[in-house]
Amino acid sequence: MCLFKECTKRFSSEFGIRFFLLKSPEKTLSTMKAWASDENRHVRRLASEGARPRLPWAMQLPAFINDPTPVIALLDILKDDSEAYVRRSVANNLNDIAKDHPELVANIAKKWMFNANEHRRKLIRHACRTLIKQGNKDVLQIFGHEPPMIKGVKFDVQTPEVVFGEALQFTLTIFSNVKRDQPLMVDYIIHHQKANGKTSPKVFKWRTSILPTAKSLNFKKEHRIKKISTRAYYPGRHEIEIVVNGVSIGKADFQLLRL
Repeated sequence: MCLFKECTKRFSSEFGIRFFLLKSPEKTLSTMKAWASDENRHVRRLASEGARPRLPWAMQLPAFINDPTPVIALLDILKDDSEAYVRRSVANNLNDIAKDHPELVANIAKKWMFNANEHRRKLIRHACRTLIKQGNKDVLQIFGHEPPMIKGVKFDVQTPEVVFGEALQFTLTIFSNVKRDQPLMVDYIIHHQKANGKTSPKVFKWRTSILPTAKSLNFKKEHRIKKISTRAYYPGRHEIEIVVNGVSIGKADFQLLRL
């Protein structure tokens, strides 16, 4: 453990520390808790980064996936660290935890938001990025995105047939139903056709805007459907869905055609 502390000041140690967490979690966490208050920023970061339950390039930590409580105790010490480098690791760790315990992270975000400064608010938003993208209503409300109060929606797809390699084009108009401004986070979901005929949803961030009192907002979007390494496209019926502040407000079909 002393060697890891010195190594991390010079190069990465979050992979090696995981073997200790797997074999002797309590003793290792005891030392890492002391590291969370160390004067060296790299040592403090290792206390968070090394304990990430789902560190992408390393082995998982099943005990912390099942019960992240010991990890959260470390993150609580580090949440207001003076270094953005450390705070970002805290946010990534919480984002890992959110994949298995969304309600827990939503509650932590709400608790940490109390009297939060700008740095902590930024940390919380980054930590909740997966939950925000999933439209988690509890998290959206923490950031002021209440269910939208709208009296009408016009959602049109200009390209009901899209040739692979070209763009899906659509427009959206939202009308306010209240006498106050509303912050809106507008996303769209494309339900892609799969080989077995079922569909798989993919969320795309679109716009954040303020819907003025008793007025409307107009949006226009082109989404190019082209070859990418992470998805196989299949011709046939697809669906696009509009989501505002986590609430679905419209759906439409389109056909994807192969050249």
